[in-house]
Amino acid sequence: MPGAFRYEGYAIVSADGMIADADGRMPPALQNRADQRFLSEALDRAAVLVHGRHSHESHRNSSRRRRVVLTRRVPAIAADPEAPHSVLWNPAGAPFSAACEALGVAGGTAAILGGPEVYALFLELGYERFLLSRAAELKLPGGLPIFGRGRLPVEEAFAAAGLAPGRKRWLDREAGVSLTAWRKAAD
Repeated sequence: MPGAFRYEGYAIVSADGMIADADGRMPPALQNRADQRFLSEALDRAAVLVHGRHSHESHRNSSRRRRVVLTRRVPAIAADPEAPHSVLWNPAGAPFSAACEALGVAGGTAAILGGPEVYALFLELGYERFLLSRAAELKLPGGLPIFGRGRLPVEEAFAAAGLAPGRKRWLDREAGVSLTAWRKAAD
């Protein structure tokens, strides 16, 4: 992984690998308290959060977290007029490290929160780890896949990128929500 950053992805998907319904919205049925608690605690430890304009997280510490928001609306890097601890970043105009530097972040864990283009970009850049929650009881036919339409299903994409699954654990067995940590495979 380039620089001093460790890229860690976080997502919850439906049984069929979708992060949103056919309209691009995360349905309430995909939101789980145990998963949200796990995510919030992980984000509290991250140096910076990375997501697209339409992705967000609404935990108690959200407003204090440093974040990089991917967008094509700026040529490279710009202050985010809507959030004091955020910068807007166009990957075509500047490296990730420059966006973080604008926030005063020199390294640490970059928590990647989506959407599909963001997840796909960091899949190419090289996740160190991706924490994938799955709601086994929910299917979202015609929904939005984690890496976008026309791309490999999530597990195939991880394997192709050199990530290997760890042991599945239950976040909420009653609701059928599990967590698997996919890690960079040992060489």
